Amino acid sequence: MFDYLLNDAQKKLKEEAREFVKSIPRQMILDMDADRIQFPKEFLEEAGRRNLMGCRYPEHWGGRGMDWVSTCMVMEEIGVLGYIFACTFGVGAELVCDAIILHGNDAQKEKYVKPLLKGEIFAAECLTEPRGGSDFFGTTTTAEDKDDHFLLNGQKRFIVGGEGADYFLVYARTDPDAKPHEAISCFIVDRSDGVKSEYLYGLMGCRGGGASRLVFKDVKVPKENLLGELNQGVNIFNTMMIPERLGTAAMTIGAAVPAVEVATGYTSKRKAFGQPVAAFQGVSFQLAEAVTLLDASRAMIYTTARAVDEQIHDKQIRRLVSESKKFVTESCQKAAHNAMQVMGGIGYTNVYPVERIFRDLRLASIWTGTNEVMSMIIANEWYKEYWLNKKAGRIRDMEMDAVEAEAFGEKIFE
Repeated sequence: MFDYLLNDAQKKLKEEAREFVKSIPRQMILDMDADRIQFPKEFLEEAGRRNLMGCRYPEHWGGRGMDWVSTCMVMEEIGVLGYIFACTFGVGAELVCDAIILHGNDAQKEKYVKPLLKGEIFAAECLTEPRGGSDFFGTTTTAEDKDDHFLLNGQKRFIVGGEGADYFLVYARTDPDAKPHEAISCFIVDRSDGVKSEYLYGLMGCRGGGASRLVFKDVKVPKENLLGELNQGVNIFNTMMIPERLGTAAMTIGAAVPAVEVATGYTSKRKAFGQPVAAFQGVSFQLAEAVTLLDASRAMIYTTARAVDEQIHDKQIRRLVSESKKFVTESCQKAAHNAMQVMGGIGYTNVYPVERIFRDLRLASIWTGTNEVMSMIIANEWYKEYWLNKKAGRIRDMEMDAVEAEAFGEKIFE
């Protein structure tokens, strides 16, 4: 962690997070990976008791009144336990709560935010459907207005906390005749008889998070559980992209760190040809690359977090968050790859945790928007930003800084 970026209150919170991480028993980590624990309620209950969740929310609702830099620091520290621990920690406290804090009313915050941040209840976010992942506006889940309630029907897929959560943030189509951006609403849906976890996924990694397919069958959702305005779920979705993607990137750093540290210790002790393998450049240079990628990732994360805290232009934040998610997750996957490589065959076994970390981190570039979608967003926002600055005369016309810049007959575009 870059401690020089933190004030005294943030440093204190960092130490609290580290103490919490050290308190988690080894057996819980092993049981999560073996799916003997399907959802880590005890872990979240203890995080709530220690007031570690949702630190950027107002104290009145159970937070600490801090900022995004603080949040990223906590997410990085929690990630050290394992990627799935940070996933379950963040889905409720940093995603669902964020939506309710930003778009909900006081009654919703009192009922759903306060107890969740105390670790008394648990929440999950429902976006992906069996027929669509990145195509959010193609949702087929519906919520029909029945005067005194909405009737919810549909399915959601790959829901972390689908098994274990007490309530869900669900997006559903409420106007079948409207344009996609004006047809979807967001609801707070309590677990009830009509909410079924019909399939618990067998995952390559990140096990123990209760990832399941949820089926909603004639679920009566009270009118007061509409979050925000009717048919304006897009507004909630857009704000959710910050905690989804920035939080994901921050926690990926923490999850990759143990692999690099384990590999550092191993290569310092393991000998070949009469000397520690760390003495060979083929080994030490790979760890040098891993450490550089982790530090570069931190630099990007905390710069982006500061940009969000300073509320710079929405389009710039959209680009920076997307860049952070793509660069950091891929960098951390590369760092874990290098860690396994320098350990050789033993790194591929479960004698060391590197193989679990490697498996877990594969999710990072897939969920909360694939990295290919991040590239689409980055490119789109960058081209718009370039031409906006170009037309406004804010940048030097560098095209003319060439010896033959005025050879206009050679500049053929069609």
